[in-house]
Amino acid sequence: MSTYQRNAEATPGSLWDRSPDHLAYRGSRENITGLVGGGDAVAEVPVPACPGWTVLDLVGHLLEVCRTVAADAPGNLWEVPHADSGDGLAGLLAEWSRLDGGVERVLTESPQLRHTMLMMDAFTHEIDLRVALGAPVLPDHPSYPSSLDLVVRGFSNAVRAQGLPALRIETPGAEWLAGDGEPAAAVRGHRHDLLRSLTGRRSPGQIARLDWSAAPETWLPAFTWGPFRPPAQPVEAATAGR
Repeated sequence: MSTYQRNAEATPGSLWDRSPDHLAYRGSRENITGLVGGGDAVAEVPVPACPGWTVLDLVGHLLEVCRTVAADAPGNLWEVPHADSGDGLAGLLAEWSRLDGGVERVLTESPQLRHTMLMMDAFTHEIDLRVALGAPVLPDHPSYPSSLDLVVRGFSNAVRAQGLPALRIETPGAEWLAGDGEPAAAVRGHRHDLLRSLTGRRSPGQIARLDWSAAPETWLPAFTWGPFRPPAQPVEAATAGR
């Protein structure tokens, strides 16, 4: 049996209508560019969800990941270094914009799982940036469906690798089965809180405060997977329902 299963009931125009990865990715790039204003005024603002990073580091990371995908180069996207920030924040943003055509070509001509990772990474860091700058989270962002599909897949692999019972994950409009066999429990939450919990942005205590049908401690170890590690203490407040 597959370790991952998605069952989403979507109606035309609903949140769960999937947006092509290159369009969702472009949306995050444009949003991030708008948030930082193209200048260096916020370059040294720390990003709580990414310990040790500033806004400049975050944008440098996104640019280097974009370079990697535009060149169709191999390797884990989360292991690439930050781009050289010698040209400042405005220079990084300008190059990121210039790479848009190349990224669209790669994503549309040779789609693969790591390209959805590119989109999810940009979306995750867009939210990181919004939290750092006190900007509102967009409740209808087009990256939610594919991002949640992807991170539940990674979480499901962790559930299986650690020998944990299957878990059903639910949010209004969609549900997933993580792990093998019949689910032993379910966890429910707003799509935003689930995404942040599955991408290492929520502490174990915050994850435990989601709507669980059984004690959450059994599954908490699986929230550490891939590049994601839940922080010991909260780095952001829950934003469900906003």
